[in-house]
Amino acid sequence: MNKSELVETLAQRVPNLTKKKAEAVVNTIFQQMSESLCRDDRIEIRGFGSFQVNSYPSYVGRNPRTGDTIQVPPKKLPFFKVGKELKERVNSPFATAGAIAAEAAGPDEDEEGMDEAPEAEG
Repeated sequence: MNKSELVETLAQRVPNLTKKKAEAVVNTIFQQMSESLCRDDRIEIRGFGSFQVNSYPSYVGRNPRTGDTIQVPPKKLPFFKVGKELKERVNSPFATAGAIAAEAAGPDEDEEGMDEAPEAEG
């Protein structure tokens, strides 16, 4: 899925949301995430995963064309760590696009109020 497909899906699933407004929502989310990572903040989305910035020190490398040694400057790179629920969902033998979309949409209208009690963590 790319950004335009995400905007299209959001506009289709949310009543009265135009593509233009859906694009503004997606852009705002990505912009805020980028700004947070630039400040070295960690982003955690429960059930999905977390984003953080990893810092790497400078080191001496080699130019592959000439073989000359070069000093590689320190750098920071964004890193994504998948969450447990997403990992399990992807590895599930029943992980199909339709089943995942139905689960993301929430319970059917007939099933509202029928949610089970949360399981105790142990």
